[in-house]
Amino acid sequence: QVQLVESGGGFVQAGGSLRLSCAVSGRTFSNNGMGWFRQAPGKEREFVAGISGYGRSTAYADSVKGRFTISRDNAKNTVYLQMNSLKPEDTAVYYCARSTSIRYGSSPGGYGYWGQGTQVTVSA
Repeated sequence: QVQLVESGGGFVQAGGSLRLSCAVSGRTFSNNGMGWFRQAPGKEREFVAGISGYGRSTAYADSVKGRFTISRDNAKNTVYLQMNSLKPEDTAVYYCARSTSIRYGSSPGGYGYWGQGTQVTVSA
């Protein structure tokens, strides 16, 4: 059974930073791409960032490009999301997810396992 556990969420003022972590159980962590998604109240879950199995390829939503950085440490079975210059519109529950392949995609349907989510709240 694969488990994903996020941490690092919290409350921060606009312009501040947070670093989310997602620890993934199981072997062969590098065999799967990973993604971060977020969901704000009343909105659909949206893609934030993705990273391939060995970290050679990344992608970001236009809304976070230049502010967020996704990375992974395959020795620790952990994926990270460094969030800088946070804005109130970044407020959401953030989820990490494991892709069904070594690549990543922007559709939630391409991910087979999800974490429980961590709340990020950015005040104006």
